[in-house]
Amino acid sequence: MAINRKGADIFFKHLFRVMSLTSVLALASILIFVFIQGAGPFIFSTASGIRIVPERMREITVNGNVYRNHTTFIDIPPESDRILVSFSNPGISGSLEIAVNNAEKDPEKKLTFSKNENGEITYPRAYTYTISYPGDLPGVTSKIHILLPEKPGNFFYFITGLEWRPTYNKVYGILPMILGTIMVSFGAILLGLPLAILSGVFLAEFIPLKTASLIRSGIELLAGIPSVVYGFFGLMVIVPWVKNTFHAPSGNGLLAAAMVLGVMILPTIITITEASLRAFPDSIREASLSLGASKMQTAWAVALPHAKSGVIAAVILGISRAVGETMAVILVAGNSPQLIRGLTDSIRTLTATIALEMGYAEGRHNEMLFSIGVVLFVLILALNSLILRYTRSDREEAKAPLTVKRKTEEK
Repeated sequence: MAINRKGADIFFKHLFRVMSLTSVLALASILIFVFIQGAGPFIFSTASGIRIVPERMREITVNGNVYRNHTTFIDIPPESDRILVSFSNPGISGSLEIAVNNAEKDPEKKLTFSKNENGEITYPRAYTYTISYPGDLPGVTSKIHILLPEKPGNFFYFITGLEWRPTYNKVYGILPMILGTIMVSFGAILLGLPLAILSGVFLAEFIPLKTASLIRSGIELLAGIPSVVYGFFGLMVIVPWVKNTFHAPSGNGLLAAAMVLGVMILPTIITITEASLRAFPDSIREASLSLGASKMQTAWAVALPHAKSGVIAAVILGISRAVGETMAVILVAGNSPQLIRGLTDSIRTLTATIALEMGYAEGRHNEMLFSIGVVLFVLILALNSLILRYTRSDREEAKAPLTVKRKTEEK
């Protein structure tokens, strides 16, 4: 039996080590992948040269190379200064001769169409030319898309830019979304934190244990409600209230999003605050009461400072929840990437941008969404680090008088 128990201990010890190592490696791999994807748009171009994509073309010839029923990219060598294209479809054929000015930086002037038979040239978005021809059937057109390579982006403009137009103009500035994320999170903490701490103190210090357990069960139930339900509640209740109270054109905006997030972070902060206060030794609480302090004085001047580390942890989790929330914010925030000038202005957060645009993003647009994810990760890390640093400095200041007194006594 002893041998079996020893073998089982060794087996589980190695099993736990392997599982821990696997979890760490998996997390590290995800972080490395996201950081590489996020850094790519500022280091690499989207392609080495011009690319052509045929649409509804039976046969197309590009610089002497024949492609049949081709639907993917046709790469043109970067040093090419001329592109010759010809195609043939049932009932129609045509040819293109395109001069390429590799020294030109303006994408609208980079190509010159010296020969174009029966084609309609459009510029539907930056770095893209589309030439349309009549198709096999009425109302159906055959197209040739010419995609110019996008140069590496400017990270400084990405962080400080005020415009986000990723589809047509290929402009990627996320400062309004960074400020929107910070402001809606700060608003949620400003509205929810005092109520959460007061509720935690009330549950831990002022009501019987059985009643507190019953209320705690209801609070924990709130933590399990899906965020989309909170968002729907905000859309049906809070948004109309904001619109009618402030006489705003729309109730979707900063205030509505902050109120919804303020409600969502309550269960986390209340639960952790109450648990930290209940871990406070009863002997110290009774000593405070025996010295003549009231229950209120004991809770605020003795118990709550002792539970400060737990409250700080609750605040960090609350901020992380507010910054990372997506679905509820999408429903009530308005989702306009603009600078905020009032409480009722429409707002868009970083997480909302990723969720709204990941489904149709492609190319550089898709890469920039990964970059937003990296910025979001760094933002959460920075906020948490500031809180922890403040807590550490405050703790050192509290210990300083004791250290000076101890050195004085030793002398």
